[in-house]
Amino acid sequence: MDALQSLFAAAMAARSHAYAPYSGFAVGAALLTPEGQIFSGANVENAAYPVGLCAEASAIAGMIAAGAREISELLVCADSAEPVTPCGACRQRIFEFALPSARIHCADLRGAQTSFSLASLLPQAFGARHLVSNPNASEGETP
Repeated sequence: MDALQSLFAAAMAARSHAYAPYSGFAVGAALLTPEGQIFSGANVENAAYPVGLCAEASAIAGMIAAGAREISELLVCADSAEPVTPCGACRQRIFEFALPSARIHCADLRGAQTSFSLASLLPQAFGARHLVSNPNASEGETP
């Protein structure tokens, strides 16, 4: 199984556990680290809508909790007429950890339908380089 198929399988498995009682819109995401680790997540809704959690944020949190810090690929999937892309907030979250070469794959329930560079999804992104007093600002992050 190639990386894209593995990401899709992991995202679909996570999606099956999504907690979406309000919208009914279950989303799954999976990311791949440069070391080959896959972390997945599902959206978690809450009656107080602003405190819900996107599937991408859930996957990133799992990656961080495991000690990993870099994303080489990410896939997001949902049952939608068009393949879903990460929301604006998740694009920023992905930018924080994505390698410059990272690909973002958007899938429906049949599989990945389209892929993007992070730069095309979040042009002119704000990051550590903008924080002059940040000691990590020289790490040269770019989408």
